[in-house]
Amino acid sequence: MFWVLLLLLAWAVTGVTCTRLCLAAARAAGTGEPAAAAGTGLPDRDLTLYEAAFLSGGPRRVADVTLVAMARQRRLLLARTGWATVVDPRGRDEVERSVIGAIGPEGQSPIAPVRAAAATADAVRGIADRLVRAGLAVPDGEASTIADAVRQVRLAVPVVAGLGATALLMPVPAGMPRQLIALWFALPLTLALGCLAIARFEVHPYSRWASPAGQRLLGALPRRAGTAADDRTYLTCVALRGIRAVGEPDLRAAFAHREWYLGLDDERR
Repeated sequence: MFWVLLLLLAWAVTGVTCTRLCLAAARAAGTGEPAAAAGTGLPDRDLTLYEAAFLSGGPRRVADVTLVAMARQRRLLLARTGWATVVDPRGRDEVERSVIGAIGPEGQSPIAPVRAAAATADAVRGIADRLVRAGLAVPDGEASTIADAVRQVRLAVPVVAGLGATALLMPVPAGMPRQLIALWFALPLTLALGCLAIARFEVHPYSRWASPAGQRLLGALPRRAGTAADDRTYLTCVALRGIRAVGEPDLRAAFAHREWYLGLDDERR
């Protein structure tokens, strides 16, 4: 009857992961509704470029879109070698000043540490706090809850299937049809697949940073640049889609050196 232990393990894996997904979805559904009802004012206007970047990709995306904006305005030089050089040391806002400060007094630095330092600056934390208070961003500590929960349920599917296959390959008691064992394992597998299907329909996309209210505002923003002269639309696309939306080959090459310097790629797009 060892297959029963495998069945209990399959149910435990499925139950834990599906429960976590349901709780995460419930918390996300409640995020932002009280704040919006309280009249914070932020949902009643368009998102700024920095706010859209944070809701789409978090603090690192804010740093990226700032670097791209300053480079396109010729106030910052981003070389293909992965180095940033300050051309205009006067930042136009707190985020730009944090980027310039991260480059350092010498006016030149690799892009990777600049991006990392700017993402943790007080200016970016202020954007995050404002969005959380408005109910548009997921509070710190709950970021990526739904995405992580969905990922765990996805991992539970092959685990349950593997446990079921193992049970079918093992000797079974006389008179116990293997089809019945397969049916028992099909129940937790169906539950996991059903949770994934519901999550896909109800809470997709699985945003790491934006609450459902924030996702609705992001959905109203343009995701394709109209013309090269439309700088606002271009930067909005970068804010929403990340560096892959950058059209200039030299600028894309400059950002390609980030992972080499840091030794990892920590941006989830």
